[in-house]
Amino acid sequence: QVQLVESGGGLVQAGGSLRLSCAASGRTFSRAVMGWFRQAPGKERDLVAAISWSGDNTYYADSVKGRCTISGGTAKNTVYLQMNSLKSEDTAVYYCAVDAFRSTSTIRTSPTEYDYWGQGTQVTVSS
Repeated sequence: QVQLVESGGGLVQAGGSLRLSCAASGRTFSRAVMGWFRQAPGKERDLVAAISWSGDNTYYADSVKGRCTISGGTAKNTVYLQMNSLKSEDTAVYYCAVDAFRSTSTIRTSPTEYDYWGQGTQVTVSS
C-alpha cells in the first residue's frame, strides 16, 4: 500500500520560510512525477510545483516562481518544497501527490491525473 507522508507545515510570519517534506513508501516508482498541490478554503486544489522522476523537468505555478524550489523526486522516493518569502495568500493545506506510470517526463497539472495523495499539511502565513 502506497503511503505519502508530509511534514514541515506550520505557522510562519509573512516573509518567512518553510520547507515541506514528503516521503513515499510502499512501492518504488520507476517513472513518476511528484508534486505539491495546495488548497485554500473555498478554492480548488492547484498544482504548486512538481518534479519529474529524473529531476530534469520541473514545474512551478506563476504565483510561486522565484520563491519556491522543489527537489528530490521518485528516484529518491522523497520530495521537498522550499518556500521563501511567504505571503498570506500562500496559506493553504499542502498535499504531496504522485502521478505514477509515466512514460515521459511531461508534468501534468490537473489533480485528476495524480494517483496517490498524502493527507496534507497546513501552512498558515500570518501578515
